[in-house]
Amino acid sequence: MTGLTLDRRAVLTRRVRWLVAATITYNVVEAVVAITAGTIASSTALIGFGLDSIIEVSSAAAVAWQFSGRDPERRERAALRVIAVSFFALAAYVTVESVRALAGGAEAGHSTIGLVLAAVSLAVMPGLSYAQRRAGRELGSRSAVADSKQTLLCTYLSAVLLIGLALNSVFGWSWADPVAALVIAAVAIKEGREAWRGDACACAHC
Repeated sequence: MTGLTLDRRAVLTRRVRWLVAATITYNVVEAVVAITAGTIASSTALIGFGLDSIIEVSSAAAVAWQFSGRDPERRERAALRVIAVSFFALAAYVTVESVRALAGGAEAGHSTIGLVLAAVSLAVMPGLSYAQRRAGRELGSRSAVADSKQTLLCTYLSAVLLIGLALNSVFGWSWADPVAALVIAAVAIKEGREAWRGDACACAHC
C-alpha cells in the first residue's frame, strides 16, 4: 500500500512478526493438546483439529520467513504458495477423515479436554486473525492477509469441533462433526485457490 512512511511501515512489520510469533506459539500448544486428547478419546475430529494447528504453524512460519528479510515483498509469492498448499492439505485431510467417519469409522468418546480446548480457541483465534488482517491490509501484504484467513478458518474449525464434540457427548450424534467439517473443507479449497492466485485481499475495504 502506498502512502506509508518508513516509520509506520517498520511498526506494521514488527506487529506482523509479533502476531505471527503468537500464532505459532499458540498453535504448537494447541496441536500437542488436541492430538493427545484425540488419541485418548479415539476422536478423529480432535486429531484433525491438532493437525490443522500444525498446518496453521506452517502458514504462519511462511509469513515469518517473508518478513525476516529486508525486502518482504520479494518473498511474498513464495509465502502465498506455502499458505495455499496448507489450505489444500487441510481440505484433503478433513475430507478424507469426514468420509471415513460417515462411512462407519470408530466412534469417538467424550473428551472434556477437547471441549475446553475448542472453546478457548474459539475465543482466541478471532482476535489474532483480526489484528493480523488489519496490519496486513494497511501494510499491503497479501501473504499476511492470507495467513489471517488461515487463522480465521481455524476459528471455524474450533466452532465445528465444539459443536461436534458437544452433540456427540450429549446426544450421541456422531455424524454431526464430519458433515460440518466437509463445509469447512470447501471453504479451505476456496481460500487456497485465492492464495495461490495471489487474490488475498489487502485493501482496506475488504
